[in-house]
Amino acid sequence: MAWNREHTGDPQAGASALEWSITAMREAVERLARDQVMDHAQGFAVISEAVWQITIVDAALVRYHRHAYKSAVKSQAPARRRAIEGTFAGLRFVRNQMGYHLDPAAFIQPEERQPGADRGVTAWRWRPVPGPDLGSLPPRGQAWEMARYRAYQARLAGHTIGETFGRAAAFLNVAAAHPAAA
Repeated sequence: MAWNREHTGDPQAGASALEWSITAMREAVERLARDQVMDHAQGFAVISEAVWQITIVDAALVRYHRHAYKSAVKSQAPARRRAIEGTFAGLRFVRNQMGYHLDPAAFIQPEERQPGADRGVTAWRWRPVPGPDLGSLPPRGQAWEMARYRAYQARLAGHTIGETFGRAAAFLNVAAAHPAAA
């Protein structure tokens, strides 16, 4: 946080941080399809890392390159825009819940292995999950968390890991490459 405070408003620092975040995100998403998963725990770890990397890039663009992010969102057709916004809201829900309130296995359904058909974890699916415990949150926090939960249920649950991360990474690459992001 100290580094961020010292470099707030520094365009070179912002561009550098965005660049390494995008690189880390791309590597995490590529690992989803590339890595041979030896067991479920390893698969859950790879997916958890991708959730973290995707949501870090999303947050960096929203906070530090807001104009580029909004322009990239507005450039999408309405149905695509809703899918992208819902996907990110769902991934934020996962990030906030996974490992703290729910085990990764509660979120992810591994694919039953078929001989010769190992596609990494991209064929695994997001499971529907029960609603979050909102008791300790103020009303505004409850509304925020429920909106993300509903997005998770609508845009992630039942869909494959590959579909979700493919959509998210493709959008973030467009938003980061937008001229206003530099």
